Amino acid sequence: MTGAVTDRDFRGFHGAEPAVRWPHDARLAVSIVVNVEEGAELSLAAGDEANEFVYEAIERVDGERDLCMESHYEYGTRRGWQRIREALAAHGVRATLNACGRALAVSPWLAAEAVADGHEVSAHGWRWERHVHMDEPAERRAISRTVAAIAAAAGTPPVGWHTRSATSPRTRRLLMEHGGFLYDSNAYNDDCPYVVTHGGRDLVVLPYAFDTNDMRFQPGGGFVHGDDFVRYCAAAFERLYVEGSAAPRMLSIGLHLRIIGRPARIGALEALLARMAARPGVWFARRDEIAAVWRAGLGLPAWQPRPAESAFAPDFA
Repeated sequence: MTGAVTDRDFRGFHGAEPAVRWPHDARLAVSIVVNVEEGAELSLAAGDEANEFVYEAIERVDGERDLCMESHYEYGTRRGWQRIREALAAHGVRATLNACGRALAVSPWLAAEAVADGHEVSAHGWRWERHVHMDEPAERRAISRTVAAIAAAAGTPPVGWHTRSATSPRTRRLLMEHGGFLYDSNAYNDDCPYVVTHGGRDLVVLPYAFDTNDMRFQPGGGFVHGDDFVRYCAAAFERLYVEGSAAPRMLSIGLHLRIIGRPARIGALEALLARMAARPGVWFARRDEIAAVWRAGLGLPAWQPRPAESAFAPDFA
């Protein structure tokens, strides 16, 4: 009996780990991802079709502005970012800000501070929304609009992309056709990067993670105390550190301004960073750096950004 026909890859690198080594022969690449979504969540005040309802208190307000939810999200930029920024600087960690275009259109100062600190600003969509139900013209517009907004705020266009949760079947192809993208993080299926190709073009995929992520402080996520975050993420770190002696491994730690930036949680981030930074052979890296090293390790030509092929003049109003 023949196997089922599928375009999914269930095998990965099984039995044939890539011969890629991290800089300075590091055992583990650690990617800190700071999600910037505040101002890009759904809001009637922004002209959206509905209000966002996903937060630590799950509530829906229909037909009117949800001033409560708006205030919850504002905490991320008003207080959370500064605490996260200071924690990263204290440990010399350069991170990737996974930013929504509309979030930076309303808070461009945040991108300026991140760039000044040496962080990468990557793309997280225009709004904080899924792409799975978008048609192709709408998705092209969202990609182009996001790139333009980040370029305006950060000074350079993003080279990485990560859609909120479900992508469309076209997302990765559209990123390649748009031009200018080195990698995307729209995968959760491995602990090291890999490369996909389409139409003679290639894209590095840097798998992301929902388990080593402060989103688990939200209802039903399993994290209650800051120590929950530290213990779980440290366990992942220790395992991948061991495996990294024989094969390339990458650990993604996902953060959100309005979540880990709370007073009762920021100490957990500081403790985790201190623990990982104290271990030799750990490479804290931006995702663009990881993707570039991966390409070089596979013997692929050095990546060069291409001009975007689907320009769009954004309207931030």
